[in-house]
Amino acid sequence: MPMNATHPENPEHTAPDRPAEAPVFTSFVAVGDSFTEGMSDLLPDGSYRGWADLLATRLAARTPGFRYANLAVRGKLIGQIADEQAAPAAALGADLVTLVGGLNDVLRPKCDVGLVCDRLAETAERLAPSCRQLVLMRSPGRRGPVLERFRPRMERLFGFVDELAERHGALVVDLFGAEVLGDSRLWAEDRLHLNAEGHRRVAEAVWQALGLPTESDWRRPLPPAVRPGWATRRSSDLRFAREHLGPWIGRRLTGRSSGDGRAGAHFSTALGEAYFVTPAADPPGCVTGWQRWAAAPAADGTSDSGRSS
Repeated sequence: MPMNATHPENPEHTAPDRPAEAPVFTSFVAVGDSFTEGMSDLLPDGSYRGWADLLATRLAARTPGFRYANLAVRGKLIGQIADEQAAPAAALGADLVTLVGGLNDVLRPKCDVGLVCDRLAETAERLAPSCRQLVLMRSPGRRGPVLERFRPRMERLFGFVDELAERHGALVVDLFGAEVLGDSRLWAEDRLHLNAEGHRRVAEAVWQALGLPTESDWRRPLPPAVRPGWATRRSSDLRFAREHLGPWIGRRLTGRSSGDGRAGAHFSTALGEAYFVTPAADPPGCVTGWQRWAAAPAADGTSDSGRSS
């Protein structure tokens, strides 16, 4: 039975209330686009961390031998996620799988939302049987004219996410409905990706949705904002247009993507398969310092790959 299912109450016998045991996850695979890759939670070495890495680190601190793989790649459309990430992710047979995709599609000028939903469903159907718990999300949106322009498409997509969750016994983390995640102060300068604090809050949201002990209020509003002066706002707008909007338009016009030529952090292009990493030390530390997980040989001499059969 999925984690979010409930037993009907037995009127003849009611068990006494007791704290539910926190679930244990020994492995986690993250599937998606730039949101799950971790942009723009930038580390000093130039790599990205993000909510999925933060969640993996916290899960690893609770579970010895924990394994993790992040297959997400920036710029990917849902069809690419379905074609490139679903099968390698399913092959790992993780306890926990997160799937977030489709937003890059609905933010394009032309989009067949029905087709996006079909490909998202295809991906979920591939992943759900491979794991103990599938997690879907209603992605956050930065308040402003872009959100309002594409809101109908986003709401249609997110309504379908709820349908998929019901179909597969998946959890849904509603980030879109969290007012604080629309606050521009939780978004990076590119206005497309969350900053470090935004990713930290998403990690806490998923953590709580999994039934793990609350560590902070991820929905807590930020202090009242002080509106910057006209000159500061114009300078910010010009920098955004020059450094982010212009290049984004250029990629759209030429049919290129920021993810072209990239693979997920834990995907071997040479072997054509995903792999797990595991903490190299205790406490776990940043995922970038984890080591590739080596499967232990089984009793019959074959390799215990950790993949589901």
